Amino acid sequence: MRHLFSCPLRWSDMDAFGHVNNTVFVRYLEEARIDFMWRPAPGETEASLAGGSVVARHEIDYLRPLVHRHEPVTVELWVTKVAAAATTIAYEVKDEDVVYARASTVVVPYDLDAGRPRRLTPSERAFLQQYLEEDGPGGDGATGRQKGRAVTV
Repeated sequence: MRHLFSCPLRWSDMDAFGHVNNTVFVRYLEEARIDFMWRPAPGETEASLAGGSVVARHEIDYLRPLVHRHEPVTVELWVTKVAAAATTIAYEVKDEDVVYARASTVVVPYDLDAGRPRRLTPSERAFLQQYLEEDGPGGDGATGRQKGRAVTV
């Protein structure tokens, strides 16, 4: 199963070259990830990782320029790994027939009061498992990069 997030584009997202700036993509990923993680699992009252989490790693492959328009872009996300104290989330920033970027984020559950990482709770693990796909679309895992193909922008 995958989570879809409709992300609006803002005029200020563009840079001097007329396309969405590379750093803005990280914001799009964050908005989609927060929308996903703050949704309660079916039958649960707490959201996944709502108790606290930190980003340990981002990886982004930029595939096509994205320019401002009034229609939102879709951020599709799914889980590629669930470990005892971390999860990896993969994304595609896309329209129906164009993928602008593929990315992955390693998220670590975090005890905000204690100031340290913690293990996933059983309900968090169950929620994340619903979205688990161990390999990205046509590729090599978390980012779904095409094996043996260079991508130019």
